[in-house]
Amino acid sequence: MCRRVVTVQGIEGLLAVGVDAMGLKASDQQLSQLATYVELMAKWNQVYNLTAIRDKNAMVSRHILDSLTLVPHVIGERLLDVGSGPGLPGIPLAIMFPERQFSVLDCNGKKTRFMTQAKTALGLNNVTVENRRVEEWQVETGFNEITSRAFSSLEDMVTGTSHLLANGGRWLAMKGIHPDEELAQLQAVRPDVQLVKSIQLSVPGCDGERHLVILEVSGN
Repeated sequence: MCRRVVTVQGIEGLLAVGVDAMGLKASDQQLSQLATYVELMAKWNQVYNLTAIRDKNAMVSRHILDSLTLVPHVIGERLLDVGSGPGLPGIPLAIMFPERQFSVLDCNGKKTRFMTQAKTALGLNNVTVENRRVEEWQVETGFNEITSRAFSSLEDMVTGTSHLLANGGRWLAMKGIHPDEELAQLQAVRPDVQLVKSIQLSVPGCDGERHLVILEVSGN
């Protein structure tokens, strides 16, 4: 049986349909950048095992469109993506918000090397790649928003990154099913951290449950 070859044009088409279904706006240049990012990720994935997802179509829905569900909720000028892996959701968000500054952090050298290559290939001057452990990183100016798809629990995310959050900043945690137990556990350990809102996300091409949990330090 012949295997269908997915072209960049085909990937751009999938992205355009998905972005439109989500009610978002993306220029031709942004769609081209997102498609090129998928191509780069698929190419590097053959050698460096950046993600368990191999199929480009699946990468569009489960990585790119999933990342873009954050677009309506990003309000800060400086955003940190922790445990970014191959750059998710940080790089897709940086493409959509060229006027904002993004730092993408991972302790895995092969993944940060890929992100550096993607930053260069896509011309993303608003992206800084950090190869380090988040607990050991100190910054002079905190981030307005910290996001992640990588942390196993909300408690780990908050305790591991609190020192990097600016006053008045927020955490944007991407989760699967609604994390009721995680929220209760977080409240027991960090009663000063409050839930701002929890939003059920809809990702074109994905049937699984997805939620965005927005947290902040009360009184900040």
